[in-house]
Amino acid sequence: MTKLSVNINKIATLRNARGGNVPDLLKAAVDIQNFGAQGITIHPRPDERHIRYQDALDLKSVVTTEFNIEGNPIQEFMDLVLRIKPEQVTLVPDAVDAITSNAGWDTNKHSVFLKEVVEEFKRNGIRTSIFMDPVVALMESAAATGTDRIELYTESFAVEFEKGNKSGVLAYAETAKKASEYGLGINAGHDLNLQNLHYFVKEVPRVLEVSIGHALIAEALYFGLQNVVGMYLQKLK
Repeated sequence: MTKLSVNINKIATLRNARGGNVPDLLKAAVDIQNFGAQGITIHPRPDERHIRYQDALDLKSVVTTEFNIEGNPIQEFMDLVLRIKPEQVTLVPDAVDAITSNAGWDTNKHSVFLKEVVEEFKRNGIRTSIFMDPVVALMESAAATGTDRIELYTESFAVEFEKGNKSGVLAYAETAKKASEYGLGINAGHDLNLQNLHYFVKEVPRVLEVSIGHALIAEALYFGLQNVVGMYLQKLK
């Protein structure tokens, strides 16, 4: 069964909008795990507009499943991850002013840099994943970085699926197959939701983990957080 890692950035966004500690980010993380999620994901950014660096440090003591920290591997981010030593770090090439992640790595162009970053994290016992577009031709260079996994950036699939075009999943299936041939594990995330998730994991082979935040938290406004986590787990069966 594909594992569900819940991205709690949007819970931090809601907290920060009012100040104080409502909703309580740490309690939310504990509850989400108790509801059955197999991981917690955060994506701290330099401006700390949602997850703060202190949040990342505080969460280390309450995440008892898999802790996945995403971000652009600038030095400040690397120092934070190396201090926490989560189970997984996901490298994302987002610009400082990006509202959300909007592209994967070009592992040909950035091969030397990524290899150095991956080596540093793996030397410290942290599993690595590289955020990537569904491009078959990049899988060889991705594997050459030494990364353990890739995370497929699923926005284009979600956009096409909403239009009724299910063929948008084909590039992901082909990329996942090629990645597996090179020994890479497959994660996926971005714009996956209750409508498209089951089809994605059914059509794309060997997806180990999905990271879902925005849609899940938005859907929880209607169905409740515990119900929604359970609904996502059902979609992954």
